[in-house]
Amino acid sequence: MHKLPVSDVDWKVIRNDFPILARRVHGHPLVYFDSAATSQKPRQVLEKVRHYYEYENANVHRGLHELSSRATEAYESSRQRVANYLGAASADEIVFTRGTTESINLVAQAWGEKFLREGSVILLTEMEHHSNLVPWQLLAERVSARLRFVPVRDDGTLALDQLSSLLTPEVKLFAFTHVSNSLGTINPVSELCQKARAVGAITLVDAAQSAGHMPIDVQELTCDFLAFSGHKMCGPTGIGVLYGRGEILDTIPPWHGGGEMITSVTLEKSAFKRAPHRFEAGTPNIAGAIGLAAAIDYLERIGRPAIFEHDVELARYAMQRLVELPGMRVLGPPTERGALVGFVMDAAHPHDLTTFADRYGLAMRGGHHCNQPLMRRFGLPGTTRASFYFYNTSEEIDRMVEILHAATRFFS
Repeated sequence: MHKLPVSDVDWKVIRNDFPILARRVHGHPLVYFDSAATSQKPRQVLEKVRHYYEYENANVHRGLHELSSRATEAYESSRQRVANYLGAASADEIVFTRGTTESINLVAQAWGEKFLREGSVILLTEMEHHSNLVPWQLLAERVSARLRFVPVRDDGTLALDQLSSLLTPEVKLFAFTHVSNSLGTINPVSELCQKARAVGAITLVDAAQSAGHMPIDVQELTCDFLAFSGHKMCGPTGIGVLYGRGEILDTIPPWHGGGEMITSVTLEKSAFKRAPHRFEAGTPNIAGAIGLAAAIDYLERIGRPAIFEHDVELARYAMQRLVELPGMRVLGPPTERGALVGFVMDAAHPHDLTTFADRYGLAMRGGHHCNQPLMRRFGLPGTTRASFYFYNTSEEIDRMVEILHAATRFFS
């Protein structure tokens, strides 16, 4: 699909594709700075999902009638669209799930329980979202594996100088986030994957905060697994993706049992399809997959390099403006970062601050952001997080700073 040159992108015109951004909240124009939790959806995605339900709604794979054939074609075309988006070698390397969390749980339970044993080491980082921590904790308990963690420095980056002592041959899996959902840190995925491969470890990348913001090529990254959610990249909720290298997926047993993932069933035993269908038991989220493909089409029309440049510039500008506020502490790297800033202010607790901001139409998120160990690492109960996407503007950041100044006066 043709992409617009970065200099030719008219962000204000693109913003008009999102009906919800014209809303007023408590009498004020909506400033939506919570895209790291879920992004807004453009008309093009909404219309695609509506069209499926109005004109092509049927179950996939099993029906011989026209509507089922159309639904199956749309669903499998969406799988191919995702494969192209990620640079996967085949559409068979794409498993549809409910989201990042389910994708990681699938690997932890189906792959982990087959290949990890007592004494196996799982390497994570201190900045992981609970979705890339709790499943490994549960797996470690079940198989008596051990967990190790790459520390986080005070500047929000990983202590990679300690990696050689942590990433040893005992490590069977190294799972880490691409972009921290609290710090905005962009981790060197390719470098980490190459070092893991050198010691024989499998890698899993949590791309929840990167898949919709920057170019990703799984073959260039050399990762074994990669997971992301559709709803954080202009797609519907309830649809996600697990990419897995084909030779690895073919070694993993089914996770859920039921219809669709079988080739034959007797009362005593079943035989299962190859990946990816062996991991998609039951009726899938057909409309979600179609909506995700529409979101990918939309993002590719803009171009991920342009989106990334725009997001980085917004984060940089936010960092510049936020330091004007009294008692302000911004977490994470001071230079290039993902599309978010997490901060604390002496004036108020993050929950109070976000509640105050909501009165003026500013939607941010306050709390631990499913990063409780990371918050403890920095001695904080939580932060206020402002997260951006290509439909946001520098004027909205100025508005955020005005509201935070007002909050300082109010709570003082």
